[in-house]
Amino acid sequence: MTSKLSKKVLVAPLDWGLGHASRCIPLISTLQKEGCNIVIAASGAQQYLLQREFPNLEFITLKGYSVSYTRHKRFFSAKILWQIPKILLRIRQEHKWIAKIVEEKKIDLIISDNRYGLYSTKVPCVFITHQLTIKAPAAWMEKLMQRVNYRFINRFTQCWVPDFAGEKNIAGILSHPQQMPVIKTCYLGPLSRFSYKPAEVYLYKYLFVISGPEPQRTMLQNLVLEILPKLDGNIMLVLGLPEKNDTYTASENVIIKSHLDTAALEQAFLQSEFIVSRSGYTTVMELLALRKKAILVPTPGQTEQEYLAHRLMEQHWCYTCSQHDDLAEHIQQATTFGFESPGFEQPLYEKVVKESLGKYCKSQ
Repeated sequence: MTSKLSKKVLVAPLDWGLGHASRCIPLISTLQKEGCNIVIAASGAQQYLLQREFPNLEFITLKGYSVSYTRHKRFFSAKILWQIPKILLRIRQEHKWIAKIVEEKKIDLIISDNRYGLYSTKVPCVFITHQLTIKAPAAWMEKLMQRVNYRFINRFTQCWVPDFAGEKNIAGILSHPQQMPVIKTCYLGPLSRFSYKPAEVYLYKYLFVISGPEPQRTMLQNLVLEILPKLDGNIMLVLGLPEKNDTYTASENVIIKSHLDTAALEQAFLQSEFIVSRSGYTTVMELLALRKKAILVPTPGQTEQEYLAHRLMEQHWCYTCSQHDDLAEHIQQATTFGFESPGFEQPLYEKVVKESLGKYCKSQ
């Protein structure tokens, strides 16, 4: 029987797209199984998503970084650099916020997914990231960004990396840098809401999953809507808008949904022969866990997604193309691509979570 814990755990995902919130779901479920008292700090679409998954948990509003992306790839890096002062301000603000919340809510363990300001000297705090190396257009910039990255990460108690520790891993240099953080770093294996089940029958030939920050989310949505008439077979399009709950039929063979909860999305994945999506890391982890044939379309200018998509295609784990290519043509080409399954071992996150709870949260 699972022992109940007297301590309270705060979980806070970053607000860049839905991926950080989505990959917190299996962690939150594990914390629930272990009897933890969980508080979720989020806002906007991330809060909508997690409230739909965990309606009975306590939520507190934590303002996001609100980073905006450019419509044009060549301006991507400049756009992000322009927002660094705003990001640093938000980090300082959330650090002041967490000091107050730890006292008010009697928080005993913080789990921060890429929110750099949620460290504390009062209680243990965990930082989750798959980007120990932050890809940049130039090598000198990567080194500088890693130093800044580690300066923040080393303020936490532990760092959790959602990837495998060995040579056979997902993120390559992103999660396996030459130099590691000073603090203890644990590899969790993939964080996926889903588990593999062989499909008995495919209801859809293509499942399009739209995600990511604006305006690129809408740009991909519009591109997909434009090419749908060129594709055959039954198609489902999920727009990645958790604040809405709409379903409508675009044509005889196309169904569109604003959002699907975890169970419905897993079912849609399993019932689809091919998945078309961004190459966000959380999406990639879930696609590999389900052993799906995926066509990845990286967010233009997002070097991490571009690196990851090309790395996975080299290993035949996924197919990739640019958003500026002929997407319909590439989708047709992908149907004859030699997909291979990586055949990963079981993830370790439940073991790591239990060990951390045993260390930081005493049983009643």
